[in-house]
Amino acid sequence: MASSELATVSLWHRLLNDGEIEQLIALIDPDVEVGGPRGSGHGAALFRQWFGRAGVRLTPLRYFHRKSVVVVEQEGEWQPPTSDQPAGRQRLATVFTLSGGSITRIVRFPALLDALEAAGVTDAEEAPGAG
Repeated sequence: MASSELATVSLWHRLLNDGEIEQLIALIDPDVEVGGPRGSGHGAALFRQWFGRAGVRLTPLRYFHRKSVVVVEQEGEWQPPTSDQPAGRQRLATVFTLSGGSITRIVRFPALLDALEAAGVTDAEEAPGAG
């Protein structure tokens, strides 16, 4: 993994999947934008709420990188808090924007092409070996 942006986003996934909320909070900007199918908002408190209710595990499949933007194609698996069985799986993509070593924007999209288009990144900008 060549860039600090890719390394930060890779670490974000590991911490998310390990349930390390305090370390995740340390990676994001206090006014981080968090967005997805239900809209978007700002702030570390919003991110903390999302983390507490989402019950999601995101497995990175492919990374795409241009300057301060990283797009990650992921396999998402949702785990309800009252069950040992996943509630569902879905392939999706997330756009991360970074500034000064912090993640300033995290926006989920239903498909990789949607995320790449929104981020202004092309599939030619795939980061080989990063996934």
